[in-house]
Amino acid sequence: MPAITCIEDLRLLAKKRVPRAFYDYADSGSYTEGTYRANTEDLSALKLRQRVAINVDERSVATTLLGQPVTMPVAIAPTGLTGMQWADGEILGARAAEAFGIPFTLSTMSICSIEDVAAATTKPFWFQLYVMRDREFVASLIQRAKAAKCSALVLTLDLQILGQRHKDIKNGMTVPLRITLANILDVMSKPGWALRMAGAKRKTFGNLDGFVKDTTGINSLGQWTASQFDPTLSWDDVAWIKSQWGGKLILKGILDVEDARIAASCGADAIVVSNHGGRQLDGALSSISALPAIVDAVGNDIEVMFDGGVRSGQDVLKACAVGARGVMIGRAFLYALGAMGQEGVTTMLNVMRKELDVSMALTGTKNIQDVGRHLLVDPRKLGA
Repeated sequence: MPAITCIEDLRLLAKKRVPRAFYDYADSGSYTEGTYRANTEDLSALKLRQRVAINVDERSVATTLLGQPVTMPVAIAPTGLTGMQWADGEILGARAAEAFGIPFTLSTMSICSIEDVAAATTKPFWFQLYVMRDREFVASLIQRAKAAKCSALVLTLDLQILGQRHKDIKNGMTVPLRITLANILDVMSKPGWALRMAGAKRKTFGNLDGFVKDTTGINSLGQWTASQFDPTLSWDDVAWIKSQWGGKLILKGILDVEDARIAASCGADAIVVSNHGGRQLDGALSSISALPAIVDAVGNDIEVMFDGGVRSGQDVLKACAVGARGVMIGRAFLYALGAMGQEGVTTMLNVMRKELDVSMALTGTKNIQDVGRHLLVDPRKLGA
């Protein structure tokens, strides 16, 4: 195997090893995928100030997120169907994050359940909540997260209605994978994936047991989501969820200053500036374009995190320079998991930490907590 030097190496390896339907599920956006591409392109367009002759010995990328010490300002984002990238993927991702010293977020739409991940780890993880029409089931998910001693609840607000993702429709995206000749031939070309999946702890949505009587009956993930996710979700529901949860609450999917102000006033502990990886409203702002105004509006009132297009430690540095407390990484995590399982996730995190550390040094910065917009070339272009 060639040396892994960057996240792109892991992406290419995952593309070879993961069945097309599940790889495309991770690596796609909605409609034209314009916002999906803008997330990475707009991050790349930000330029860092190179500084010289500054003592940058004994650097530190350690900080805190929600008061929790972390080895770098990164958390694993909630990603659906993670266990379809690699068998028991959620467990492996959580273990890698725990060993590395950063938060792991388990999705409602995970393959391994809350209880599976809790049993396989020794430290609390975060749980991401989607709001279903059945509020009793929502309340039960919250109670299960509390019983598992999850240290934060991540409430996703930007998926009341599913954005259309053309690749999923063309691939006939289902869980388990729909039996077609094309899919059979594709899986046969990935024997390692097939063998691992045969011995996996779970092969359907673990958190939905008891809610969906037969999770193998979800023959169209898009249709099921449209029928179950609640389009009436409002700020009143956020207050109800906060009262049910009682712990640290993170609101994910904020892209507008007005929404950020409401979120800051409703008692949440943090927000995540995010457009759902470009998978919802195509044509929306890239996450990095939305970040400066939101930080300026509420950055003193609530912890602001960032999600969208992060593919390197240098991207982490740029987001923190704009004003994010930390970043969530989703696709980079899935590429790493699909490429090499838990080892891949650890490799990805090490690559990101090294990139972050080296880039910080070359901007004349010793401590991640000293990062700010002064590290960027012409920060006025951020609209601040």
